[in-house]
Amino acid sequence: MRLSRYFLPVLKENPSEAQIVSHRLMLRAGMIKQSSAGIYSWLPLGFKVLKKIESIVHDEQIRAGHVPMLMPTLQPADLWRESGRYDDYGQEMLRIKDRHDRDMLFGPTNEEMITDIFRAHVSSYKDLPLTLYHVQWKFRDEIRPRFGVMRGREFYMKDGYNFDLSKEDALHAYNRHLVSYLRTYERMGLQAIPMRADGGPIGGDYTHEFLVLAETGESEVFYDSAVTDLTFGDRDIDYDNVEQCQGVLEEFTSKYARTDETHDEVVFQEQVPEERRRFARGIEVGQIFYFGTKYSDALGATVQTADGQNVPVHMGSHGIGVSRLLGAIIEASHDDKGIIWPEGVTPFHCGIVNLKQGDDEADAACNQLYAALTAAGLDPLYDDRNERAGGKFATMDLIGLPWRITVGPRGLKNGVVELTSRRTGESEELSPEEAVKKVVAIYAQHQTGRGF
Repeated sequence: MRLSRYFLPVLKENPSEAQIVSHRLMLRAGMIKQSSAGIYSWLPLGFKVLKKIESIVHDEQIRAGHVPMLMPTLQPADLWRESGRYDDYGQEMLRIKDRHDRDMLFGPTNEEMITDIFRAHVSSYKDLPLTLYHVQWKFRDEIRPRFGVMRGREFYMKDGYNFDLSKEDALHAYNRHLVSYLRTYERMGLQAIPMRADGGPIGGDYTHEFLVLAETGESEVFYDSAVTDLTFGDRDIDYDNVEQCQGVLEEFTSKYARTDETHDEVVFQEQVPEERRRFARGIEVGQIFYFGTKYSDALGATVQTADGQNVPVHMGSHGIGVSRLLGAIIEASHDDKGIIWPEGVTPFHCGIVNLKQGDDEADAACNQLYAALTAAGLDPLYDDRNERAGGKFATMDLIGLPWRITVGPRGLKNGVVELTSRRTGESEELSPEEAVKKVVAIYAQHQTGRGF
């Protein structure tokens, strides 16, 4: 993309309404625009990152054997009355009536709707196990929406639901989701720690939240510092292997890590050596639940077993905050100049800065770099505006592309351009061909998983 043809309404000043880094930088980088309290339009740069995150989520869900679908944003109130949650959910639920005076709601979650779909189409144990998921807009009418996309009223979320014949099978689905979530977050350049959590209005006997440590996090967390040494890496997991998935769960959840809602100070003191006890804040980016037959009992979702009995299915629900992840990544990866995108989610793979727009040689070199990167399957952003070099560098630093190639007449006389890492600030002079080759190799490494 050529920047002269792109819509990137960057701001020079910090917006007064933004209280945390991610909100401030998303507004300044022209990623979002507030429509009303807690509701945002996603401008091209923000939308591009949102779709990158969603794509990774889809990749890892499908890799785990989960089946994508799409459910509507509006749901009939009668389903929620069946489950008993319509009156219990509280004022966060946006309740509306259609023109026929039927009670409807803007879905905050989809346990009822997916259970209704299941009971209409599945009746035999032979169709299990089954996990269905979708990525959809949700709405929760927060009384005080704040922090931009971190605590908005409208948000983009992946929610998945497993249906299994027994508790043991459902707990394997739980473990399978934990593994897939670890892979998902690491591909985005994040360390998200699974922490024992509270089930809240969804319910659940087993539940873990995934939290990214950050000073601006809403949750207080207590943990053994040894958990921050754990990485999933590029290990190959057979999602059908019960022992393998259980082993990963034990590896990542055996050390103490809890939110304030489930924190037990006595256990914390007993289990964790003093030098490893940590208290911090965290941003929730996902949660997994096993809640047994809570919804299948209420809604009559049963299957016939091999011996002819009808039994309620065991269920769980599993969510990832796709739009919230964007803010969490920025909170975890920025400096005083702007965003620093991890390679896995960057909106553009590389920036090209022309120091002397209009110079025939510089223009030709930039066009060749742009063509070469594009031909290699990458998506570069070429700043071809007739602006000062300082302004171009400031824009590139603000929007946070991981790599920048700077082209100027002086370097071209020596046959070189400058390749700069946004994360480290380190630069090296390379021939244009070598610069392209290095950037292509970096992203090839990340695509294979070895870069995470």
